[in-house]
Amino acid sequence: MTVGRHEDRDNDRSESFGETLLGELLDRVHELPPEQVGQVVADVLARIGGRDVQVLLQDYGQQTLVPLPGEGLKAGEPLPIDGSAAGRCFLTSRPVEVTLADGVRLHVPLLDGGDQAGVLAVTLDTVDDDDRRILRRITGLMADIMQTKNGYTDLFFRTRRREPMSVAAEIQWSLLPPLAMTMPRVAVAGVMEPAYDVAGDSFDYALNGDTLHLAMIDAMGHGLDAATMATVTIGAYRHARRISVELSEIYLFMDRAVAEQFAPDHFVTAQMLRLDTDTGRLQWVNAGHPAPMLIREHRVLRRLNSPTTLPVGFGGAQPQVSEVTLDPGDRILCFTDGLVEEHQSGQEQFGEDQLIDWVHQLDRADRGVRAVARDLSHTLRRARGETTTDDATLVLVEWRG
Repeated sequence: MTVGRHEDRDNDRSESFGETLLGELLDRVHELPPEQVGQVVADVLARIGGRDVQVLLQDYGQQTLVPLPGEGLKAGEPLPIDGSAAGRCFLTSRPVEVTLADGVRLHVPLLDGGDQAGVLAVTLDTVDDDDRRILRRITGLMADIMQTKNGYTDLFFRTRRREPMSVAAEIQWSLLPPLAMTMPRVAVAGVMEPAYDVAGDSFDYALNGDTLHLAMIDAMGHGLDAATMATVTIGAYRHARRISVELSEIYLFMDRAVAEQFAPDHFVTAQMLRLDTDTGRLQWVNAGHPAPMLIREHRVLRRLNSPTTLPVGFGGAQPQVSEVTLDPGDRILCFTDGLVEEHQSGQEQFGEDQLIDWVHQLDRADRGVRAVARDLSHTLRRARGETTTDDATLVLVEWRG
């Protein structure tokens, strides 16, 4: 009996083929220069017959998937997210397989903490469930590696940047959390336009235990002044949130920070929300933003109006907190005024009614918040004749119950 147990323990410690592949990545990753990540992954995939490996990253405008350059990786032109197999994989966060004359092209989502950086594409002669399992685990590990390496390299940023970016936009993108997060009880997705010239708009969120915290801001003006004010406001929001003060007190922290650092006529409109992901209890304070919209069963049920609160920086009194209880599957759409105040092709303002019409067309049961938020922002931009004279930001939150 004792010998048998020792033999079982020895067998349990032996490396399987799949563990060996993952181990090759893990053993080398700690001192691996960022530009060699693709090469190492391509080498590992070659062990299962993989070739023509591509790491495809979403550009900042959320229009294309751009091949990461590097030795061992296949080069190529950016692929459109709309209408390509890689794009379908990206939007659905599900693997997509395409049969080719010489094998099967697999596209596997690069998922990290519910966010998706892009897609890993590789060609195999044939594909079975073992290949799919190994690829899913390799891409999961690779997404984590890229997230870690991103903190000390410009490689991924440069790959994703498809147009010249203003200094103000550089500041804003450095402030942002991941554009999307999907967890069992809650999902979040945001879009900022114009992606390469945004200045005063920003948003931030954090999931702390059962509580989702979310803020959206719009600093007055344009350029570096607006970006600087947005930076101070988001910093104050994070500070207040992390010391666990009440929602109304978070507003006071932000208001004081802006008032102390900028002239009396400078202000920031803001919206702060807190969602209990266990019960669906939503609380919010609105300081000068358009009212959020409550979407239920993929229709806008109502605007979440609330008592008037002065914009941040004007020294308003402690605000009244509004509250509503969500149903499972409810979505909350938050947006800045630039989304609806732009004039449509030289005509009247785009307006909230047209925004609601597009929500009804694009928000469907089979579509996650990331795909809906992206399509909604891009559709509105096209309807405005590709014109965005002011920052236009939206964030979509789903309570999954």
